[in-house]
Amino acid sequence: MHILVLENEPSSCRGGQELSMLDVCQGLAKRGHKISMLYVKEGNLLKHYREFCHKIIKVNGYRIERKERIKSLGNFLSDITKIPASDYSCVYSNQYHDNFWGAALALSRNIPLICHLRLPPPDIKLGWQWSIGLKGVKQFITISNQTKQDWANRGLKSEKIEVVYNGLNPEMFEPSESFSLARQEWGIAENIKVISYVGRLDREKGVETLIKAFAIIYQDNNSSRLIIAGKPLSAKAEYKKSLEKLSEDLGVEKYVDFLGHVNNPGSLYQMSDITVLPSINSEPFGRVIIESMACGTPVVASRTGGIPEILTGEFQKGLFQPGNERDLSEKIKLLINWRDDSIITLGDRCREYVIDRFGLEKTIEGVEKAILKAISNK
Repeated sequence: MHILVLENEPSSCRGGQELSMLDVCQGLAKRGHKISMLYVKEGNLLKHYREFCHKIIKVNGYRIERKERIKSLGNFLSDITKIPASDYSCVYSNQYHDNFWGAALALSRNIPLICHLRLPPPDIKLGWQWSIGLKGVKQFITISNQTKQDWANRGLKSEKIEVVYNGLNPEMFEPSESFSLARQEWGIAENIKVISYVGRLDREKGVETLIKAFAIIYQDNNSSRLIIAGKPLSAKAEYKKSLEKLSEDLGVEKYVDFLGHVNNPGSLYQMSDITVLPSINSEPFGRVIIESMACGTPVVASRTGGIPEILTGEFQKGLFQPGNERDLSEKIKLLINWRDDSIITLGDRCREYVIDRFGLEKTIEGVEKAILKAISNK
């Protein structure tokens, strides 16, 4: 089949959903499917798409803008007419924001639109373009059962939604052969307890809760350190300053490092003692969790959204109440000394668990089945 993939900006700087889409498209291409990438803004992942895509096509945008509406409408229609398609084609969007254009393209070619819902529904009322776009979707895919339920509560039909968990290539995220060497490369002594956050700097990610929890931990263990890897989206640049101010107010600014975006988070996971995902919203999945565990580093994460579907069994002890810095600090204290407590096999169990439950091939197979289902039922 021929899959017309819609991405706004294929960039690893934006978050896990762009990386997950790249993994899926590479896998589908290896299975013999023809992939054409449509994008609006050029990102650093585009070079990887060029290695396997049939076509790379730049479009002006996926919505009709209020300003210069006539020009925007002209570009909207012009872009649709230049996209090649066949009876075995489909449109595959990576977020509901792009479905209006995707639905128009699918309707004009009589092919199905499949939408991967990697975000929870917004709190605000959906605009008319988003609403029309959702109605034009033949098949939805969500990345957790909770995200499926969140969207069903907003009116989507459950029978049109398939759940496919995000997957991971274990060769991309592996434990370090030497913890001592990993720490040397970062210039951090082995006796320092390192707590890490990797992800977008956004209020919904709850990074304030993590900084407050770290301040509590530091009172008991002044050989600990918090590393925050990530940056805010351009529209939310002030958020980082507020986090820096919070660490100053709590007196821990010397022990909190803001790294900005890290291209290779694997080495950070490898040398960390704990990775934390402190989201306060209905986090759909949390790719960081499986990345860190694949590197042999346990995770503490908020009990919200799809996260409890990942941290099951013995790993449930890493769940804490969203927004509760006291609970978070206690969960971190419970796990952070795992390297010293003669339970070093915890790192091995983390990796085995992720490979067994969240292998990339399972994800690719699930997405492929959902797309084939939409094409066969068109």
